[in-house]
Amino acid sequence: MTVTLDQSLAQRLRDVSLPTLGHYLEAGFASYALRALVPNVKVVGRAVTLQLHSPDAIAVNRALAQLTPGDVLVIDMQGDHEHACVGAVTATAAQCAGAEGIVINGVATDLVELRQIGLPVFALGTSALTTKRLDDNLSGFNVPVQCGGVTVAPGSIVIADDNGVLVSDTESLLMVIDAALASDRAEPGILARLRAGEQVRDILVCTTPQTIRASNADH
Repeated sequence: MTVTLDQSLAQRLRDVSLPTLGHYLEAGFASYALRALVPNVKVVGRAVTLQLHSPDAIAVNRALAQLTPGDVLVIDMQGDHEHACVGAVTATAAQCAGAEGIVINGVATDLVELRQIGLPVFALGTSALTTKRLDDNLSGFNVPVQCGGVTVAPGSIVIADDNGVLVSDTESLLMVIDAALASDRAEPGILARLRAGEQVRDILVCTTPQTIRASNADH
């Protein structure tokens, strides 16, 4: 069954700064080692997952064939950080399917071409060694996977940009999104006051403690 992402929430998540969500949430943030290979992008979508048990390109292609608009393909390479599972053709196929992006707990290839294509791709790095057409039927599609130290369940909400990757659930995000957006709206005024010479202690020290909420996405 396809899990839909409420479009009102999706738009608010596109509008909010991802690090601002980091002020209000503690869990669900992937390791700093995951980085944006295509810069200046913002991803908001629902997770479609692939757990690769071998460097099998056919399994990746089958996952690509299942993508629908709004999906974020999350690939768990099961500790294989040598074989790139995404390159120019893979990214183009995902883009043409309407995917929001790809997040890999592993490496990608064709870095120059990926940046030309423009589909957001997040990975641990790059490699010229790639997956092969094994077709061994050992991989799992739309199963819970590990990515950057967090558990990603099919249908989880994935938010990612140059700052990092967050995997969360609707309920956790709804609890904090309004406060996070309000914080973003207040930030220009805070910056202006600092630049005008006001004291840090008068602006930043006397603040109300924030409540840190845990995401259910990595439990």
